[in-house]
Amino acid sequence: MAGAVKTKTTELESSRVRVDVEVAPAAVEREVESAARALGREMRVSGFRRGKVPAPVVIQRVGREAVLEEAIRRGLPGWYEEALAEARLATVGDPKLDVGDYPAKGDPLSFTIEVGVRPTAKLGEYKGLEVGRREPQVDAGDVERELERLRESLASLESVDREAREGDYVVLDFVGTLDGEPFEGGEARGYTIELGSDRLVPGFEEQLVGAKAGEERDVRVTFPDDYGVERLRGREAVFATTVKDVKEKRLPELDDDFATDAAGFDTLDELRADIEQKLREADERSIEGEFRQAVLDAAVEAAAVEVPHELVHAKAHEMWHDTAHQLQHRGIDPRRWLEVTGKDEEELVTESEPEAERALKRESVLAAVVEAEGIEVSDDDLLDALREAAVRQGGQPPSERSLRRSLERAKQQGRAEALREDIAMRRALDVLVESAKAIPVEQAKARDKLWTPGKEEREEGSPELWTPRS
Repeated sequence: MAGAVKTKTTELESSRVRVDVEVAPAAVEREVESAARALGREMRVSGFRRGKVPAPVVIQRVGREAVLEEAIRRGLPGWYEEALAEARLATVGDPKLDVGDYPAKGDPLSFTIEVGVRPTAKLGEYKGLEVGRREPQVDAGDVERELERLRESLASLESVDREAREGDYVVLDFVGTLDGEPFEGGEARGYTIELGSDRLVPGFEEQLVGAKAGEERDVRVTFPDDYGVERLRGREAVFATTVKDVKEKRLPELDDDFATDAAGFDTLDELRADIEQKLREADERSIEGEFRQAVLDAAVEAAAVEVPHELVHAKAHEMWHDTAHQLQHRGIDPRRWLEVTGKDEEELVTESEPEAERALKRESVLAAVVEAEGIEVSDDDLLDALREAAVRQGGQPPSERSLRRSLERAKQQGRAEALREDIAMRRALDVLVESAKAIPVEQAKARDKLWTPGKEEREEGSPELWTPRS
């Protein structure tokens, strides 16, 4: 519950802090009551129905210290998040928590947090930065490739009375055996495969080239050592196949009729013009993203930010954990993904340290711009962000009452401050971009090769040319 903790922050070396946290007695007692009720649901006590043992009886039976231990275990994550929000800290890496002595009834709970925090940036020039911005380009080849993609989407498959070639589609029945015995997952009927697509076990499709409808063939393959089904790895199998049909893919002609069927245009020229316009708009969106990133990096280059290696390594670990969470969300086992890359977690983390350092510097500079520009984010701004997020997810705009309940939950769970900071940083980047001056990419590259005052502190090598900073 908000207001349950008080904090005192002490800065340590290497971008670390110690936070002394005190949890109010009332908050501790609420958690003790909650823990006792949870324990009571699993207890059998004479005179009470199962699951209905009152909290005071539970505390009397198991002892206050045991219930308090459970209460602290349950309450600590929330108190930790509230403490960070109270102290307004942007943490990096895993914290070290030290819980003090268990308090007597009516006394506060004390614990300390030691954790890395985002370093503070000393801003240099951050407005009016001259940054390269490329012009949108659409090659004729890009338009033709998109036309070919549309042709592929409207292609038809027609049966042919000839031998199968690479690129044809073959419809077949097959039964696979290992040492003469059928195995689970090795049988299919009416299975369609494009020869040359490499969708099946290596060597399978090649042995069907030259087959005709009605022909039977034995296909012999060896499963790869890294095959997805462990019991099949490295084993040789024989598939008795019957080719039911051979189909040839036929693409429509690129003409006005195609333009009408594919996209509702009267002529092929109109379709080409529409494709070119859409590709140009997509490129312009990419350019805008590139420019925003380049402006931020220019502000980072002009700033002074010291990032200890320990902090960089911790940030790299955070980035891997985010990646692993995204993989799981997509149904991919992170451990399996590591196996495919041929690397362990620590190797991957170490490799991502340069990216982690850039991320920390960018965040530090944006945080400094937020402070320098006095950017503030109100609760109404948070409500707008929550509303936009709900609409982006495909839902109807939620009611004002529902939004305010969501905001209150976010505050109680410590998520509101993170959202507030995210909005503030995006606004800070807007400040940088709106004041930046776009110059041709060639001019920006040329400037990178020139020496400017202060550049010798950042780059090695003696300068050959000098130009005053404008």
